[in-house]
Formats: sequence, C-alpha cells, structure tokens
Amino acid sequence: MWKLTLYGLLFFILMLLITAHSPGAPQVTTSTPLAQDGQMSGRPRELVIAAASNLTFVVKEVAAKFEEQTGTRVKLALGSSGNFYGQIVNGAPFDLFLSADAEYPQKLVEAGLAQPESLSIYAVGRMVLWVPKSSPIDVGKLGIESLLHPTVRKIAIANPALAPYGKAAVAVMDKSRLYQGVSSKLVLGENVSQTAQFVQSGAADIGIIPLSLIIGSPLETEGSYWEVPADLHPRVEQGVVVLKRTKAPELAQQFLQVLLGAEGSQIMTRYGYQAPATAAP
Repeated sequence: MWKLTLYGLLFFILMLLITAHSPGAPQVTTSTPLAQDGQMSGRPRELVIAAASNLTFVVKEVAAKFEEQTGTRVKLALGSSGNFYGQIVNGAPFDLFLSADAEYPQKLVEAGLAQPESLSIYAVGRMVLWVPKSSPIDVGKLGIESLLHPTVRKIAIANPALAPYGKAAVAVMDKSRLYQGVSSKLVLGENVSQTAQFVQSGAADIGIIPLSLIIGSPLETEGSYWEVPADLHPRVEQGVVVLKRTKAPELAQQFLQVLLGAEGSQIMTRYGYQAPATAAP
C-alpha cells in the first residue's frame, strides 16, 4: 500500500511539472490557417464554373492562369448556355456562369440568382462556315453561297433553342435569304462543340460554328473556313455573372478580374474574339 501511494505521489508531481510548462488550455494547431473565405488556405480551394462550349479552349487557358496565380482549383463544365441556364434555375451548384450571350446572365440577375454588379460583357464572338478537307466546296470563294452547293445534304448548326450561336446561325441564313431553301437540311447539335463534331464525322457536310473553335484547334488544319461578315447576324456579346449561391464570392471575383483583365483579353483575342470596347456595333 505504501509503495502504491508513493508511486501515485510521484505521478502527481510529474503531472504538475508538465502542466507548469503548458501555457493555457489545450489547443489544436495547424500549419494551414483559415483563409478569408472560410476554407483552409493550404487545402485546394475550388471554383465550379459553367461555360458555353464555344469557350472550350479559351476558358481552359484562363482557368490555368487563375490556378497558377491563386492556387485555386477550377472545375469546368462545358455545354450549351440554355442548358446551363435551366440547371442554374433548378439549383445547380455553380459559382460563375460564362454564357455565349448576354441574355441568359441578365435573366439570372432578374430572377435574383446572380449578383447584379458582376454582370459583364467579356467578349464578342465571330462565326464561320467550316468544311473538312475532303469537301469539294471552296468556302473561301463561295462564301455564304456554299450552303447551296449541290453536295450539301446536311448543314450543322447548334440548337437555336439552347445555344446563342445556333440562334445567330439561323439569323445568318435568314438575312442571306437562304433559310427557307436550306432549313430542311439542318441538323442540330446540342452545343457548338457537338455541331463541329457532326461535320468532322461526316454526319453533316458543312457547319456554321464559332471562330473560336477553329483557331488553334485541329479543325484549323483539318479543313477550311470562311468568316461570316458581322452584318449578317446580331452582335454576339458574351456575358458572365457570379451566382449568388457561390460559397467563394471572393475567389469568384478574382476569377472575373483575370477574365476581364489584360491576360484574359489577350487569350480571347488569340482565339478570334473581339474585345467589347473595340468590336464594331
């Protein structure tokens, strides 16, 4: 019993000595302090961005710049603006929406789903007729009349009900007074990327697609194109908004700064877009 009491006393003294060197109450420490947006700054932060598929190459470069500068991981969803609009209205968890037009972002602001002050026009798009190398059609020489070439059985455009570039393609044909004659030949892609694939695969003979899908992509060397004059269709202004449900508003604003800044503008120009301030009305 005496030995047991002595051992207990020694243990008690040892604990007192340990406690004397412990400042305050127990603490949980971490080498990755909390960031301002509430996430651990040392962990991969994340933005989820919905982007029109005509931005496939552009937005990947802008996202890479943003990741390099901020250490934030960017997850991209590419598709038609109309589909994304419907998903956002139904609660899809995106942080930003880069549309192929300005109308869908404006509608989200009016519905109270996007931050009004974030609504911006970031680029003006351009359109082309594109054919593969195997095509006998000289689009550079024939221009819009290429759609009437006897070898054209199918014309690919994006679905105008979902994709602003599809709506613009209809406007091109309508203003050229060709729509009634070729409307039965139209095949509709869910988005402009699928539209280009229709022509690549031979499911269509010619396509009306954004210039941004041509420049710097395999399509540039796999075929030829003719740039549609701007006066044949309404000005294709592309808008962006930050969504109100974002959990990382500061990061979303930082991405906007990169997109709308000098680096983003240079990338846009390289892929055939025009800056809103310099594009012809």
